[in-house]
Amino acid sequence: MTIAAMTFDERYRAIDARDARFDGQFVTAVHTTGIYCRPSCPARTPKASNVSFFPTSAAAHEAGFRACKRCLPEATPGSPQWNLRGDVAGRAMRLIADGVVDRDGVSGLAARLGYSDRHLTRLLTTELGAGPLALARAHRAHTARTLLVDTDLSMADVAFAAGFGSIRQFNDTLTEVFSLSPTELRARRRVTSTTPGRIDLVLPVREPFDAVGLFGWMRAHAIPGVETGDAVSFARTIRLDGGPAWFEVRQDAAGRLRLRAELASLRDLAPLIARVRRLFDLDADPTAIDAALSRHPELRSLVERVPGVRLPAAMDADEMLIRAMIGQQISVASARTVMGRLAAALGESVESPTGPAVLFPTPTVIAERGGEVLRGPGARIRAIVHAASALADGSLQLTPGDDTDEQRAALLALPGIGPWTADYVRMRVLGDPDVLLPGDVAARAGAAAAGIPADAAGLTSWSTRAAPWRSYLMAHLWYAAPVTQAWRSGDASSPRKDDR
Repeated sequence: MTIAAMTFDERYRAIDARDARFDGQFVTAVHTTGIYCRPSCPARTPKASNVSFFPTSAAAHEAGFRACKRCLPEATPGSPQWNLRGDVAGRAMRLIADGVVDRDGVSGLAARLGYSDRHLTRLLTTELGAGPLALARAHRAHTARTLLVDTDLSMADVAFAAGFGSIRQFNDTLTEVFSLSPTELRARRRVTSTTPGRIDLVLPVREPFDAVGLFGWMRAHAIPGVETGDAVSFARTIRLDGGPAWFEVRQDAAGRLRLRAELASLRDLAPLIARVRRLFDLDADPTAIDAALSRHPELRSLVERVPGVRLPAAMDADEMLIRAMIGQQISVASARTVMGRLAAALGESVESPTGPAVLFPTPTVIAERGGEVLRGPGARIRAIVHAASALADGSLQLTPGDDTDEQRAALLALPGIGPWTADYVRMRVLGDPDVLLPGDVAARAGAAAAGIPADAAGLTSWSTRAAPWRSYLMAHLWYAAPVTQAWRSGDASSPRKDDR
């Protein structure tokens, strides 16, 4: 059952049980106190007649409620709905988290979604209880609270990094949202001693969380010079609006995920956090996904073996398309070699905390010089250069806020892009939870190992019973394939992928 389909009584039973599985998926507003809480708040359960439920904290703010000081509902993983939903509301929430409203305003967000400012505001207010400005404001408040509690950044730097236009706006918003001043929130800081200016914070995540598989995936696909990974960490360089950035996600000794980052501009911090959360699929609801897949006898042992499986996303949509096209019909190890060569030849050299590194080349550079560096069949090289040209001149635009069907159609219209590549890109860029790649060799091998039809037609037919979680089915099939067992054991050996 989706959160949107839950009845009042079902939500009330969830808060009465203080069920942490629903934290971040809705908030509970209590009319007698004027505050809103996460479902697992330890306070006494209010009477049902005094309760209203809101899909977002922004909607609760707009209705005049303030965040609970005891449970801090903003300090939870985000709602999985914004990665699952392909409607305008879900697409808008992904773009807001990526900083579109802060950078381009409501008009920029509306233009990307194909609506007028007024119609988009009306639509989001009806659907989510708050318009785009209020939703962006709530996102800024959440980011600011995180930075105040988990870093030693100065108040001014926190305000700037969270996207506020002034210190006064920062002070007023946090006091209004949390009933706590920034100074009072800072007093709850979990760090006691850090290197001045270092960004090092905890990333909330829903359990169970398959860190072994996810770090293994990242390590197996890491582009030399751009990305590095081991059994408990992944780091890379990335080009953001304010300039080059570097980040590392690491699992600490307590099992928590920590993000460490260095940025050219603190304005990029909130979008970076949002992208990292999407990259590691931290807002997924693993309990719901595992329960749905486990209902099928053929998948039960796969889920028991890998509980809390995650679907890796993409840090950069344009880069993801180039990576997918290079990876067609060759092994992941071979694709890493090709992309490492491309990055070394055409990428921008930067310094990172771990030493010299490079930024993955832009579509413009690949369009101009990719033909000089890439090796292989001429048709494939021309297709990659053509796609890079389309990205560079804007005739092809890929964002996490795209409509999934429209994105797929736009990709299939390009020469050299078949169903595997188009579907793989929307799985990774959009986080679409219901994508099947029936031509993928590793997945078909995993299907055979699990006793599921392994031919493309048979797998496609069988997979309908796993909807709407076929992307997570793909993750389980990849991990079940004999050739990918090394991903979970520390060896970067990898399978062949086929585009057919």
